[in-house]
Amino acid sequence: MKCPCESGKIYADCCEPLHDSVRLADRPEELMRARYCAYALGRDDFVFTSWHPKTRPPDVSTQGIRWTGLEIIDASGDEVEFIASYFDQSSGEKGSLHERSRFVRRLGRWLYLEPLSLTR
Repeated sequence: MKCPCESGKIYADCCEPLHDSVRLADRPEELMRARYCAYALGRDDFVFTSWHPKTRPPDVSTQGIRWTGLEIIDASGDEVEFIASYFDQSSGEKGSLHERSRFVRRLGRWLYLEPLSLTR
């Protein structure tokens, strides 16, 4: 199966090894793609464990939204700007999430920390 993160690679050679803890992300963009893919495939476990405990919600659910596309706008240092497209299954509406995310390295692994303002 083609990886939902839109890298052009096969899932087994792309995000699946990160989801299954076979290896860690080498850089923030790779973790961003793996997190998007986890949302798209309903891998709540990976979304939860790849989120920094300081900012992570008590539980994470990937239900109700079908993620339909990812575009990386910029990836530099510990930040990644992206647009993720989705379909809200409860309302029947399409939408997109435009975010600049900050990642931190903790105990040798990258974690999602927080969204940043896009107006800076």
